[in-house]
Amino acid sequence: MLISTSRFLGSRLARALARRGQVASLRALVAVAALVVVLDASAAAPDTMAERMRPCGACHGREAVATADGYSPRIAGKPAGYLLNQLRSFRDGRRTYAPMVYLVQYMSDDYLREIAAYFASVELPYPPPQPMAAPADVVARGRALTHDGDAARGLPACRTCHGDALMGAQPAIPALLGLPRDYVNAQLLAWRTGRLRSLPPDCMAEVAKRLSPGDIVAVSAFLASQPVPADAHAAAALPAPLPLECGGVAAASR
Repeated sequence: MLISTSRFLGSRLARALARRGQVASLRALVAVAALVVVLDASAAAPDTMAERMRPCGACHGREAVATADGYSPRIAGKPAGYLLNQLRSFRDGRRTYAPMVYLVQYMSDDYLREIAAYFASVELPYPPPQPMAAPADVVARGRALTHDGDAARGLPACRTCHGDALMGAQPAIPALLGLPRDYVNAQLLAWRTGRLRSLPPDCMAEVAKRLSPGDIVAVSAFLASQPVPADAHAAAALPAPLPLECGGVAAASR
């Protein structure tokens, strides 16, 4: 069962990458290599979620702690409700990255919930932050938006929703620290332009539309340069109601 499942995932991933013209890319080669390792494993390998999810490391990094390419996020230790929302969004058309869509489009809610619970349970240390790659005034602007927001533009501070430690909150708000700068940039720009959507009402899309491109550069530069506190976890709950209604949080709370 394990080997046939891995072979199935491998063939689907290869076809998805081919459709995007990426078969010759380094990521595709890494993905194939990772799947070959799984296929070469002993037939007696345990049929566990850890074994089933090993191919995910081809893009998300060993043990799902993110890769160095800057565009594949850490998924280990994220709130299960958040991960489930993202998996459903790939399956249901709100997110459109082809390899992910192709892998999950026929999976049931129950199985997606199992996947989300597995990755939420993985606890691993975070890497050091990226070196500061922006001028000091840009980073300072990012710090101000993160901690104070901009009331004149109706911009809530990032910490209002993602917690004072910026490590997210249960059941469905993710951490903002420990992510590559390029990934944060890409996600905020995708929300701003409508290429990325969450469950309505889409609070992050609304926030991103109020950010200028310069704001996005500043916020991503600041967040990527911050160390993750020792033994950091998502808060059990936020101390105050969210400043904007968020469909994904409401769905995960039901």
